[in-house]
Amino acid sequence: MAGTHNAETREPLVHLSRRASTPAWRAWTIRLIALVLGLLVCGAVAFILIDKLRDDPGKIGDFFYAFIKGSFGTPRKLWKMLKNLSILLCIALALTPAFRMRFWNIGAEGQTLMGVLGAITVDFYLGGKIPEGLLLVLMLLAALLYGSLWALIPAIFKAKWNTNETLFTLMMNYVATFVVSYFLVIWVPSGSSSLAKLKYGKLPSVVNDYFVIIMVALALTVGLYVYLNYSKHGYEISVVGESVNTAKYVGINVKRVIIRTMMLSGLLCGLTGFLIASGLDRTITTDSVGGQGFTAIMVSWLANFDPLMMVVTSGLIQILNQGAAQISQDFNVSGALPDVIVGIILFFIIGCEFFINYQLHFRHHSNREAAK
Repeated sequence: MAGTHNAETREPLVHLSRRASTPAWRAWTIRLIALVLGLLVCGAVAFILIDKLRDDPGKIGDFFYAFIKGSFGTPRKLWKMLKNLSILLCIALALTPAFRMRFWNIGAEGQTLMGVLGAITVDFYLGGKIPEGLLLVLMLLAALLYGSLWALIPAIFKAKWNTNETLFTLMMNYVATFVVSYFLVIWVPSGSSSLAKLKYGKLPSVVNDYFVIIMVALALTVGLYVYLNYSKHGYEISVVGESVNTAKYVGINVKRVIIRTMMLSGLLCGLTGFLIASGLDRTITTDSVGGQGFTAIMVSWLANFDPLMMVVTSGLIQILNQGAAQISQDFNVSGALPDVIVGIILFFIIGCEFFINYQLHFRHHSNREAAK
C-alpha cells in the first residue's frame, strides 16, 4: 500500500500527449481564435507605444483596418499582394516535396538565389544578341539548371553518406550569397556591386506585369497537389517520409527518391528565381530573394505540407506584412514596431499548432483524494 501511495502522489499534476487526430473544423477554430488573440495583443501594444492612439483611442479601429487596407485598399495594393503571395507560394511549394519526405531542406533561399543568378547570367551575356523569346527560354533553362544543381549537392551527400541535411542546406545559402557577390564584382568593375537593371529578358505583360507570375503560381499549386497525392512518385515520397525501413522493405530505392525529390525542389526554386529575375527585378543582388526562402518554411509547415492550404498561409503572411507597412505609413511609425506587430500575430498562430497537435491532461481531484 505504501508503494502504491507513493506512486499515486508522484503522479504529475499535468502531462502531455499527442492527439491521434484533430478534426479540421476544430483546428481552424483554434487558428482563428489565435489570430483574434494576436490582433488584440497587437492592439494593446500599439495603444501603449503609438502616440496617435493614446491621444485618440477612437483610432484603434483605424489600426485594425490598416491590416485590410494595406492589401485591399487599392487595385495596385491588391496586385502587389498577389504578386508577393505568388513568389512566396512558389518557394513554399518547392520545399514541400522534401519536407514530406522528412528531408529538412533549409536551403530554398540559396537555391532560389542561384536560379536568379542563372537567369541573369544568360541575360547579361546574351541580352540584345539573340531574339527575346529565345533569350527567355535560355534564361529559364539556366535558372532551372542552377537551382537543381544547388539542391542536388546536399541530396547526394545525404543519400551516399547520410550527412545532416539541415546544416548542409543552411550553409549552402551562404555559399550562394558569396557566389553572387563574386559575379557582381566581375560584372560591375566600379566596385559598387550594384548591377543596373538589364534592358532585355523581361516577361511579357499580360493584363499587368504580375499576371503571368500569379498564373504560374496557381498552376504549380494544382500540379504539385496532384503530383504528391495521386502519382507513384508522391506515394514513394510519403512512404520514405513515414519510415525509411518500410520503404526499403517494399522495394523503394530510398537514395533515388531522395535525389529525385531534391532535384524537383531545386527545379521549382530555380523557376521562382527565373520569375524574380525576368518578371520583377531584371537584376541581381545578394538580397534578391529577400529572406522569403526562410519565410516559406513557415508557410509550408503551417499548411501541414498541403499545397492548396499554402495559398491561405502565404496569403496571411503577405496581408500581415503589407498591413504592417500600412500602419507605419498611417500612424507615422518607423523602426521595428511594424515588424514586432507581425511577429506577435505570427507567434500566436504558430503557438496554436501546439494545441492542435497536443493536449494537456490534468490530474483529477478524485485521484489526489485517493492518494491520501
